Amino acid sequence: MWATASYRTVASFLYFSRLAFGQQNRKTRGTLYLWFPLTVLAAIALSHSVVAAAPAKEVRRILILNEENATYPGIRIINQGIQAGLNDSPYQLQLYSEYMDTTLFPDPAVQQEFRDSYIRKYRNRKLDLIITVGPSPLKFMREVHQRAFPGVPIVFCLPTLSATGPPTLDSDFTGVEDDTAPAKTVGIALRLVPGTRNVVVVGGVAPIDREVLANVRKELMSYEGRVEISYLTDLAMPDLIERLRHLPSNTVVLLTSIGQDAAGTSFKSNESSPLIIGAANVPVFSLFDVHLNYGEVGGYLSSLREQGKVAGGMALRILRGEKPQDIARVKGANSYMFDWRAIKRWGLREREIPLGSIVINRQPTFWEAYKQYIIPGIAVMFAESLLIFALLWQRKRRRESELHVRESEERFRLVANTAPVMIWMSGPDKKPTYFNQLWLDFTGLSEADLRNGLVGIVHPEDYSECHDIYCRGFDQRQPFKKQCRLRRHDGQYRWMLDIGVPRFHRDGSFAGYIGSCIDVTDHKLAEETLSDIARKLVAAQEQERTRIARELHDDINQRLAMLAVELEQVQDDPFEIQQRVSELRKQTIEISNGVQALSHDLHSSQLEYLGAVAGMKSWCKEFGERQGMQIDFRQDVRSTLPQELGLCLFRVLQEALHNAAKHSGVKRIEVQLHEESDEIHLTIRDLGKGFDIEAARTGLGLGLTSMQERVRAANGKIAIESKPTGGTTIEVRVPFGLSSNSMRATG
Repeated sequence: MWATASYRTVASFLYFSRLAFGQQNRKTRGTLYLWFPLTVLAAIALSHSVVAAAPAKEVRRILILNEENATYPGIRIINQGIQAGLNDSPYQLQLYSEYMDTTLFPDPAVQQEFRDSYIRKYRNRKLDLIITVGPSPLKFMREVHQRAFPGVPIVFCLPTLSATGPPTLDSDFTGVEDDTAPAKTVGIALRLVPGTRNVVVVGGVAPIDREVLANVRKELMSYEGRVEISYLTDLAMPDLIERLRHLPSNTVVLLTSIGQDAAGTSFKSNESSPLIIGAANVPVFSLFDVHLNYGEVGGYLSSLREQGKVAGGMALRILRGEKPQDIARVKGANSYMFDWRAIKRWGLREREIPLGSIVINRQPTFWEAYKQYIIPGIAVMFAESLLIFALLWQRKRRRESELHVRESEERFRLVANTAPVMIWMSGPDKKPTYFNQLWLDFTGLSEADLRNGLVGIVHPEDYSECHDIYCRGFDQRQPFKKQCRLRRHDGQYRWMLDIGVPRFHRDGSFAGYIGSCIDVTDHKLAEETLSDIARKLVAAQEQERTRIARELHDDINQRLAMLAVELEQVQDDPFEIQQRVSELRKQTIEISNGVQALSHDLHSSQLEYLGAVAGMKSWCKEFGERQGMQIDFRQDVRSTLPQELGLCLFRVLQEALHNAAKHSGVKRIEVQLHEESDEIHLTIRDLGKGFDIEAARTGLGLGLTSMQERVRAANGKIAIESKPTGGTTIEVRVPFGLSSNSMRATG
């Protein structure tokens, strides 16, 4: 109340003084100068009275516990941010700053002395808040908080949490969590430097360096397999510099933190960054904004000042009465930041920089620097002349462009008409606009007729698929390739390979497509001939198997059976003979069973007598018993399978199960056979070791080739999916409608 009254008194005094000045304007100058100093003195006296009467602010004590001392730029910057966050404090703040100096004094015994001294020093200081800067102070407070500073709120920042995740903190803790984002920085590095194969992570051995490195290793696990990641973290600075001078060209460097090298030399960020960046022969990216402006490219950087500012704001909220558990932790303060000079130095793709990024050291373009001089000069001095010359120049360019277009069209037509391939062009509306002379000779039609469409030229069976590929390529603006049969002028259809690529104008607008057709009929005939030979080989193989199976079953197996009967009749002899004969009989029966199994493998008679489905199920049971495996056979087939179709599926099943028994390492295999529409689906699945499909195809074995050829000859499709340690799945789809020749070949 008194302060308000004093303020009003000063205002009133100044008002009347101004009136006095106005009256004195009509008097002498000396009298005017006498009033002014008196007015100022009175105002100063009254204002001091107002200030003296203002109530004193309450005192709040804050301890800032830092990882390193204030000579480190990062610590200095983050403390500046904390001060900025506390600027609006309604209290009188007493700030205490302490430094654990983990880089200069890494000895645990020395660190323990520091800890004990801080506990003794501030135990009775009645602190209102503690702010930790770095991982070591946070770890210290986590261990001693309840014992040494019970109930004192803790705000942490720059924690650099370990790879195992954030520690468990009690309800008195809140702050800014680990905000280093190495995965995002590596991601933007791969965009800016396409073709990168190696990422080299550079760091130090100080405690905070190792904390940062642990988080980097965890984050970069997602890039394993995409790029080769190596770590240069346990080297002395001279050795590290020498390694960085000889990195491969397809490499980028990720600079983390170097507070100390392997030789024990301590570094600050403004000391280590220039050494690393000056030595590296490839672009260098970083994690913190304190490294920026030394020549590195940048990345998704952690802003230490912003992180400190956020922590200061949290501290201010706690001082005003909020509880730490009610203040949500903040996940860092990051932004994309880049150095324009480094981008230009390494020739990086500036267009890949994310929108909204901070780019420092950008040099203004010529236009940005001088446009205020260029525009007025041109407007005043050359406006009319420029208009005249522009009109003349435009007319000249138009004539030259028209002439150039005509010459270009003539050259193109000359080249296209003499080319040994059929060339076509179409506009952006998918309609054809040009066919070269070879097209006209091949079809016997005029170019106008061809422009009306190729409905009568393309074989009816190929037209729908070819039209879909053509339209899909246009819609996606992507190259396409298709094979179809075109009718020649003599009425004969020839197989053609048609390749089309999109065309674009200089301004980037879509202009249509240009393509070429090549006659591949001879190639197709050669493929069919080879396929026919392969089918014949498979058929001959099956005939030979059938012959051997019949001989084994009808001759050898029957004779062995008779031998078993004769040996059984000898059992009435004395005991020793009887025992020996019994053993021989047992062995004979085992031989007979083995021969019978071999007979079923070569040619299962159950396919003929029981049908394909029952025969396959019976063979799976026999095979599982012989191999000591569990084969789950499930079927849902309502129709009777033709013998040749059943034989095809049976041979594929045999080959797949034999391979699984040899290589999968599992004792359980699933087999599914079901009917869907006009197709039969066969699926064989195991959860074993898996294998490399391409290596198996190029190896010496014929198993995969045999299965694929059988299914192909049956007009079916086979898909084989296998991953190392992920198991193998074989899916076969065979239609019912097979020609007799094709079905015989599948056997």
